[in-house]
Amino acid sequence: MPIGVFYAVVAFSVYSCGDALIKGFGQSLSVFEIGFFVAVFSLLPALFVKPKGERWRDSFKLKYPRLVHLRSFCGVASSTLITYAFVTIPFAEAYALAFMMPLFITLMSVLLLKERVDPTRWAMLTLGFLGVMLVVRPGFRELELGHLAALSCALFGAVTTTVLRVVAPAEKRVSLIALPALYMVLTSALLMIPQFVLPTLEQFGLLALSGTFVGLGHLLIIAATRHAPASQVAPIQYVQIVWAIGLGAFFFYEYPDLVAYAGLAIVVLSGLVNVFIDGARARIAGRFAAYRARRPGSPTNITEVRGPEI
Repeated sequence: MPIGVFYAVVAFSVYSCGDALIKGFGQSLSVFEIGFFVAVFSLLPALFVKPKGERWRDSFKLKYPRLVHLRSFCGVASSTLITYAFVTIPFAEAYALAFMMPLFITLMSVLLLKERVDPTRWAMLTLGFLGVMLVVRPGFRELELGHLAALSCALFGAVTTTVLRVVAPAEKRVSLIALPALYMVLTSALLMIPQFVLPTLEQFGLLALSGTFVGLGHLLIIAATRHAPASQVAPIQYVQIVWAIGLGAFFFYEYPDLVAYAGLAIVVLSGLVNVFIDGARARIAGRFAAYRARRPGSPTNITEVRGPEI
């Protein structure tokens, strides 16, 4: 197994364990209190990923302040909503709804960024949506606020990703790391005050462990993307579905029925096909560029060569 893929497997597994710890709190603590402590402890591993040549005090020197603050706000909303979903609905259902994020990202890329999406991708996204419907089955069962929260998490997460694609080339990485974390800590700190309950020593330890898992997962994802192409790292995210089923059954006695298992399988299949299509296109574009670079009179700088329009 390539080392980058191994890092990705560990990263998404660690994320799932951190999510399971959050779910274990149930409604004994408010979602804002959980979010506050998890955010604080997740910053500890993040302190070791400061890019060379950048300073934390430069985090507020922004070129697109409105977009960066919008991304930070949407990140807080997404994190808070998925926390509420974890503590109120079955683990696997929360993940299935959250994995609708690629559909929202694609819609935003077409409507806002004017990108082109081919029929194959639309077909796979539609298939993934149908898989989610099999898991949740609206109209055939009572839906809870947690289902709406998980779906809203996917929407806010899509906004976060879309905005990041716009601002990432221009903004300092310390800004993209520090500001969302600062937003999360300050917002959660204010909103948790009315319902604050002093955590027990055991709860405090579990909050610290969950936050550390989140921060460690972030470091591992960075390591994974440094050692393996995105087309190999992205499919590993679907290991979280497996963890959701296993952890949900073992710790929370949640057992999806056969229809839900079929829906989860469809969600995973559609996501994997999308990722592998992207990987194949990237390889084709790369080979096309390399071929043109070897031709007489072609640009000497490979970065100046463009592949075919896709």
